[in-house]
Amino acid sequence: MSLSPVEGVALAEIESSADAGGPAAKGVVGRSPGQLAWLRLRRDRTAMVSGVLLIFFMLLGLAAPLIEMVYGIGPREQFQSLLDGFGMPLGYVGGVNGEHWFGLEPGLGRDIFIRLIYGLRTSLFIAFAAAVITATIGIVLGALAGYLGGWLDAVINWITDLTLAMPFLIIALALTPTLTLRFYGERGQVSSAFGVGVLIAVFAVFGWTSTARLVRGQVIALREREFVEAAKASGAGLGHMLFRQLLPNIWAPILVSFSLAVPQFITSEAALSFIGVGLSDETPSFGRMIYRSLDFLQTDPAYVFFPGITIFALVFAFNLFGDALRDALDPKSSR
Repeated sequence: MSLSPVEGVALAEIESSADAGGPAAKGVVGRSPGQLAWLRLRRDRTAMVSGVLLIFFMLLGLAAPLIEMVYGIGPREQFQSLLDGFGMPLGYVGGVNGEHWFGLEPGLGRDIFIRLIYGLRTSLFIAFAAAVITATIGIVLGALAGYLGGWLDAVINWITDLTLAMPFLIIALALTPTLTLRFYGERGQVSSAFGVGVLIAVFAVFGWTSTARLVRGQVIALREREFVEAAKASGAGLGHMLFRQLLPNIWAPILVSFSLAVPQFITSEAALSFIGVGLSDETPSFGRMIYRSLDFLQTDPAYVFFPGITIFALVFAFNLFGDALRDALDPKSSR
């Protein structure tokens, strides 16, 4: 009897436990590959710490309106009376006090803490939305190319190579103003939703290629296996073959790719916002905050410190968790 890769991994884990006198040798029922990966992930302290930190950041982003209600200050409120004649916050460390926990922005006097919370919400929404869209496009195109092959595989590979050859930054710089002029004109007030949508669209156009190539390679490696031939012989259709036979056996690398794509989109969003692409200054964003803080590095270093350390901790936690997840899903890993 031929086993799929998922079943083979689970059987290998059970046999290794039995050889070592583990739970399987004592008559305990074997676990699925997902359960085995979860057990390995729980034993990894780095994964647990980074996972808790990510959950904390996500809760902050989701609860931004509630935090604003409790905090009593909105992201667009200005406190010009708390600035001196040069536009610098009164007090120490950029105006940090009991009412403004991270101080105020020089010049405009907006509260840094509440803008950080909403900036976190913006970055996570853009990153997750772009990751879901790009993963979906990459999975569908990669699975079709790998399973069907032939002219469809050649066309999808040609489109992939063409997309990879396009300069991402240059196209993003050219596309965003063009779309803005097309929908809003020269004097129109660009909405936050439009800027967010443009960034997600730009990421979706360029971000699916790595997932498509990953899925294509995995599907090509599996399409000649016995369990696939058995499903074909039983009269299974294309949808059943892709979503019931092949994709369940390659979900681990897809999940790892997704977890590592999210921090890439977070840093890309911050970089594009830093150079003024996509998001306006009215939309809370790490990139815009860091850009505005460059003029105050010596006079108000706290302004750049808080958004800088926040985005660093967020991306670092995502990368650590992605690496730990990859090790947990790899049965040959030594961790």
